Amino acid sequence: MGSIQRFVPRSITAQITGIVAVSVLLGIVVTIAIVVFVFGTTVPRDTPSAVASRIAQVTRIVRAAKDPAEIDTILVAIRNAGVRVDRVAISDLEALPDNTGLPFRSLPFMRQLESEPGVRVLEGVRYAAGPEQQLAVRLDNDHALVFDAKTTTTLWRFLMTPTALVLTIVLVFILLLSVYAVRWITAPLAAVARAAQSFGRSPQDSQIIGRRGPREIAQVADALNEMRTRIRALLDDRTRMLAAISHDLRTPLTRLRLRAERVTQEGLRDSILGDLVNVSRMLDETLDYLRDDGKSEPMSRVDLPSVLQTICWDFTDVGHAVSYQGPPRLAWTVQPRALTRALTNIVENGVKHGNTVAITLRSTLHERVEIEIADDGAGIPAALHDKVFEPFFKADNARSQNGGGFGLGLSIAQEIVKRHGGVISLLVREPVGLVVQIVLPAEISLSVA
Repeated sequence: MGSIQRFVPRSITAQITGIVAVSVLLGIVVTIAIVVFVFGTTVPRDTPSAVASRIAQVTRIVRAAKDPAEIDTILVAIRNAGVRVDRVAISDLEALPDNTGLPFRSLPFMRQLESEPGVRVLEGVRYAAGPEQQLAVRLDNDHALVFDAKTTTTLWRFLMTPTALVLTIVLVFILLLSVYAVRWITAPLAAVARAAQSFGRSPQDSQIIGRRGPREIAQVADALNEMRTRIRALLDDRTRMLAAISHDLRTPLTRLRLRAERVTQEGLRDSILGDLVNVSRMLDETLDYLRDDGKSEPMSRVDLPSVLQTICWDFTDVGHAVSYQGPPRLAWTVQPRALTRALTNIVENGVKHGNTVAITLRSTLHERVEIEIADDGAGIPAALHDKVFEPFFKADNARSQNGGGFGLGLSIAQEIVKRHGGVISLLVREPVGLVVQIVLPAEISLSVA
């Protein structure tokens, strides 16, 4: 295999050109073989010109015979050679009102017969026992020769020529090999597309794109591999930097908390401690978003209703009105911890800005599931539906002010849903409220480091 690869051109243009050239050569070789072994050295002779020449030649031979016995012998020999001809009395010929049943009368055919000396065509007559397409030629005063004058039509005659066979076989070879060539040449492109989609869902994916196919595709694979390596390095550097900053900030925050607890003024002490708690939460949520440990979580088959009902119970236990509606059992392949985290973030937003939250699970006919989380809060304007998924964007002006988030809950949820190959979107709930819709496909292709 390696020795063959040395002779394979590396560029797409050269490969396609080579395949087309090989297809044409194979078509010509196969056509020559068919012509030689099937047709031999003969060429079909059922053209109008060939039939006219044959009629004239047979007429001359029969007319040169000396007696009826010799004529019968000649006719037998001619019939054995594949030419149908009968010697009949002119009185046995039927007169016809038109030319029905007469042979194909092209100008070359009639011109050829008229140019033959001693050949006189009897028109307007027909031999009842003769072939469907026949031609009567006067042999003498009392007799005529009735020939089978069937000729091959122009289309069929063309299709039976070697030229037409060459074109047909070459076309078939080119079609079959071109289909194979397209699949062979573009298969590496499909692998590159799958790897790019996987990397888009999980930047930490360590899958390397193989160097397959033509030189141009191999260069694209190398460039994508290098880009992936750089992006992963940038993400790792960012996470390490922020982790170091968070670690350095925790020590002075701890000291500030200890000092704040010594403040004798109760209102001032509580205000300072509340601000310190918010800063700590902001640091924790930011690092949680950047680290995203769910990217290394394996996929597993879980019961989605059980996951959703557990989330409902967790919030119900602390006094929130969260309900579930859907099938009692539905197995699906997901990252359980990551999906639970995404759904918890959405439900937490719902109970923060509304009084009740309803979780609905549906399985569609298109092999996917829909999870809807609806609250009865103030809702979010449609113009902000896309912006709320941006990290650190807060739409609290459109919602209630019960509690302060940092604008990372929906960003984390969107990242997890995308990693599952799904889609998350916001819908307006009537008369008030917001619906977060998550659609997960049945088949999830996710490579993790």
